[in-house]
Amino acid sequence: MTIKTTAARPSLLRAVRNINLRAYGMIIALVSIMLLFQVLDVVMQNQNFITPRNLTNVILQNSYILILAIGMMLVIVNGHIDLSVGSVLAFCGAVSAIALSEWGLPWYLAVLVAVGAGALIGVWQGFWIAYVRIPAFIVTLAGMLLFRGLTLKVLGAETVGTSGTYNSLASGYTVAGVDLRMPTLIIGVLGAVAYVLLETRSRARQARAGIAGSSQAAWVSKVVVLTAVILVAAYTFYSYKGLPLIGWILLVLVIFYTFIANRTVFGRHIYAGGGNEKAAMLSGVKTKQTSFWVFVNMGALAGLAGVIVTARLQAATPDAGSMFELHAIASSFIGGASMAGGVGTIIGAVIGGLVMGVMNQGMRVLGVATDTVQVVLGLVVLAAVFFDVWNKKRASAGPIVGIAPGGSGEAKRKNRGPDDSGPAGDDSKDEEPESVGTG
Repeated sequence: MTIKTTAARPSLLRAVRNINLRAYGMIIALVSIMLLFQVLDVVMQNQNFITPRNLTNVILQNSYILILAIGMMLVIVNGHIDLSVGSVLAFCGAVSAIALSEWGLPWYLAVLVAVGAGALIGVWQGFWIAYVRIPAFIVTLAGMLLFRGLTLKVLGAETVGTSGTYNSLASGYTVAGVDLRMPTLIIGVLGAVAYVLLETRSRARQARAGIAGSSQAAWVSKVVVLTAVILVAAYTFYSYKGLPLIGWILLVLVIFYTFIANRTVFGRHIYAGGGNEKAAMLSGVKTKQTSFWVFVNMGALAGLAGVIVTARLQAATPDAGSMFELHAIASSFIGGASMAGGVGTIIGAVIGGLVMGVMNQGMRVLGVATDTVQVVLGLVVLAAVFFDVWNKKRASAGPIVGIAPGGSGEAKRKNRGPDDSGPAGDDSKDEEPESVGTG
């Protein structure tokens, strides 16, 4: 008698259980938070939270944080940190406003001056970090103080106003007289189609290579949900005035940097250097050059963010960008970056920034006090880092709370030899005397 065995068909429930929480957890969290505020607004204030105007305001009010988060994600993935971006943003915005108002430069040259100034600052800091090997924490902490002081100096502790096309960069809905409402819907549909085609192509390529991917149910669920999110977002912005100009700038930045991170040698080197710098060096990765250019890029993006902040305020102010570095860092960690480096995505950083922006906007609409808002956002950042730790422990089947190798005196003694001069080997060697007979 022959018994035939058939593989169990993956159910939708099993697909949900096996979902990649690091990759899609924040998308789920973002949608859940929006739905939560929608329910709370309807119950408490008899109004809707998920409206085209509210979502557009989230983009407008957090655009500069999202720009900083893109650069900060690459810095953190490479194993560093940048505490100076808020001060660099303020300095570059001040220089740009002076170039526009006092030097008489056209708006596009004023923008290039800000981005160029930020890139030069990145060269300065990147040199000390990459080649002199001073820790990024120290260099950028010094930069935070240095460029905040220079901002006060160039502005003379005064405000320099801006006007014209320059200001429309932060709040405009037209480009060269062309309304952006219909292009928003068209690009949204084309983006959804492109996403489905790319996912289908990637799935087919995995099948041809014999790579075991996710189940069919999980893959279909992911594609359907994310396609729906793209279409709903496009229609939502179309329903108001279309995606604002800064939204288009962000879209271009996300696509460009996602391509750099995932499809270029430089992007691979960023991840390799952050994951294990010594191993990357032995593999031929020029880790010093990679770190240097990561900080140059961060400076240039800080300069661009400085333009957006200045345009939104319609003036350069001495205290612009205060605490922005912490918001950018928080956005990166909420979006899936790892404290150890080597892990994180550009889209994750943007979603992390949107999570903070939606929570901020939702609580303010509900009339929550500012101090309470800060408390909640702080707890969210802590929860995001805890999620990173939990995800690593889950992957290694280790306990969330307990003794980690090298994390306590007992663990360190266990990993040292009898003379405490170095590692003695693995646990099996430590236990070997117990298994040897005494006779």
